[in-house]
Parts: sequence; C-alpha cells; structure tokens
Amino acid sequence: MADTTTTTPAATAPRATTSTAATGSVTGKTVIDDTVVSKVAGIAAREVNGVHSLGNGAARAIGALRDAIGQRDFGQGVKVEVGEKQVAADIVIVAEYPVALQQVADGVRAGVARALEQIVGMEVAEVNVTVQDVFIPGDDDDKDDEKKEARVA
Repeated sequence: MADTTTTTPAATAPRATTSTAATGSVTGKTVIDDTVVSKVAGIAAREVNGVHSLGNGAARAIGALRDAIGQRDFGQGVKVEVGEKQVAADIVIVAEYPVALQQVADGVRAGVARALEQIVGMEVAEVNVTVQDVFIPGDDDDKDDEKKEARVA
C-alpha cells in the first residue's frame, strides 16, 4: 500500500504519495492537494439521494453566484483534514423534504467514505454530517409568486 507524507508543514499543504508501478521498477511521487480531496467528498455527497445542496446559507449564496458564471465549487460545504495515512471530512448538507434525515446522513457518510478510499486511496477516519436545512420544493416558488402578484396593480 502507498505511504502518504506531508510535503510542507502548512495545514493546507499538498500530500505526496510515494508509489511503485506494477513492475516495481519505476518510483515517484503523486501529489494530491487537500482541495482535490474536498472536491471528491463534495461530489460523492451530492450524488446521494435526498441531498439538495451542500454548505450553509452564506456558502450556498456564494455558490449560486459561482454557478451563474460557470465556476462551480464542488468542495463547497466540505472541510477535510488530511493526515499521513488517514482523512477526516466534515460535510454540511441541505436535505430534501420529506426524506428520512438519518438515512440521508448515513448515505452521505457511506458514499463519501467509499469515494475517498477508492479515488484518493486513503483510509477514512470519520465523516461527520451536519444537516443544516431542509429544502421544501415549491415552498420558495409560492412565496415568490405571491410577491410578484402583490406588485402588479
């Protein structure tokens, strides 16, 4: 199995993995930045049924602006700690109504752990999920329609 080491002392330093090719004759380093790890976790979390979006209110507002200009932040709502051999993730989600929140959180936890192990190649120490809000389809649309109708004379 590959050995992971920190390349610089900074907290957000890229991680380097020393690996050997299948033939055993070629060695080198593969550097995986923490932002890549958070993107992998964010993409995996968004794929879970019942997850509407990631991040708290401010992050979602900034995310909407980024989406509008085509610069989506896949790591939004995800914080990762990458160690030498393990990774831990904290994920903030907005769940869709009326899903079972514990099931969605368990699905996010399992999906993120699987993605980090398979794609990043590190052991997952923990995945903490915070359900920040519940999205109710049509609820916001109805309020906007009422406001629009009230403005028309």
